[in-house]
Amino acid sequence: MAKIVFMGAGSAFAPRLFKDIVQTEGVGGGEYCLVDIDARRLKPMAQLSRKVLAKLRKDKRWKVTATTKRREVLKDADFVISCIEVAGTHTVRFDNDIPLKYGIKQCIGDTIGPGGIFKAMRTVPAWLDILADVERLCPDALVMNYTNPMSIMMLATVRSRRVQSVGLCHSVQGTGKLLARCAGVPYEEMKWQCAGVNHFAWFTELSHNGRDLYPVLRKAMKNPEVYEKDPVRFDMMEHFGAFVTESSGHFSEYLPYYRKRDDLLAKYCREGYRGGTSFYADNWPTWRKDLDAKVRRQLAGKEKIDLAKSHEYACTIIGAAVTGVPATIHANVSNAGGLIENLPADGIVEVETVVDRTGYHPTRFGRLPDQLAALCRTNMNVYELAAQACIEKDLRKAEYALMLDPLTAAVCSPAEVRRMFREMVSAEKKWLPGFKYRG
Repeated sequence: MAKIVFMGAGSAFAPRLFKDIVQTEGVGGGEYCLVDIDARRLKPMAQLSRKVLAKLRKDKRWKVTATTKRREVLKDADFVISCIEVAGTHTVRFDNDIPLKYGIKQCIGDTIGPGGIFKAMRTVPAWLDILADVERLCPDALVMNYTNPMSIMMLATVRSRRVQSVGLCHSVQGTGKLLARCAGVPYEEMKWQCAGVNHFAWFTELSHNGRDLYPVLRKAMKNPEVYEKDPVRFDMMEHFGAFVTESSGHFSEYLPYYRKRDDLLAKYCREGYRGGTSFYADNWPTWRKDLDAKVRRQLAGKEKIDLAKSHEYACTIIGAAVTGVPATIHANVSNAGGLIENLPADGIVEVETVVDRTGYHPTRFGRLPDQLAALCRTNMNVYELAAQACIEKDLRKAEYALMLDPLTAAVCSPAEVRRMFREMVSAEKKWLPGFKYRG
């Protein structure tokens, strides 16, 4: 019987991961503990979870617990899943609008750049507090982090806490399925290798029955209907030789090429997830309200509850650990030992990882093509300083991290970056307790 603690139960991930886990073969039942500091959003999520169990006729096998106090449920937990959000909708406009004044046009802005660095400063200290409780109350638990900024969160984790942890994203498997559709082959039959850093991992091998699929993709991208689905990713494939794991809009923020001038934005970026400026900031508060409304409709029987399993990795990890049958995922882990030889050994990389009853076992990838590794390193430089800043609560290091951000550096001078950073600090100081300029 598994004990699973889910942090950030008001997240859209909560119902998705719950239905996955309770339908996982070999996981016979247990206790599912929902934790959220917002009691108003916690209660309906617990009610929805119990309704899902009833529909699946598993309500006798699982106990759902809901609390605002994590220490009440962490003791002896087998698994800890985190989808926490610190400050919520309170800071999303500051993260977006202040950089916009300086010409930095973000699409999502939650993993790198001004928005990502400030989200890290708000989130990492709270995350490390949670992990301190994990070390004390359930030191053998397998920890799964879904919260962005993924690479900074995981770098701070491995530097500060002794827990078995991975960072999970759905961009590898989601992109793999997209590429199979573009190439016209069954995903299950496609052979591929993928590695790099989160949202910046590369499909270095892509084949079907021995046939290289990259010529097929290059031909397919000449079709406007195909190209328009992912202009930035197809352009990067054309010029750098491989397809990357994150959507065009988000990925365009990791690079100095596509968002620094209006003509480039018009040529390569589109609305929504394909690159719309301020897309996340303009829509996330509404998405959150829509999620709450959807849960209310489902509880009232006015909307059907989708019980289909997703392709998220949490249930795969739990299934493998409970049954002992090894499973393979792609996860964000320490590069200690040089899993990717030409990326920093003290950084975080996204590689194939085997899970079994004993935990996580990252596999060695080897070398990325040098041009792809070089692109990854530009982001890893930012993550390194940002993680240090979050651990030490050092505004100066966070400021340096922003100066190294590829998009920010393409748009602003160092003096402009400093003014922008300090304006953001002033606007968000309520959510940055203990941070100051050090050294």
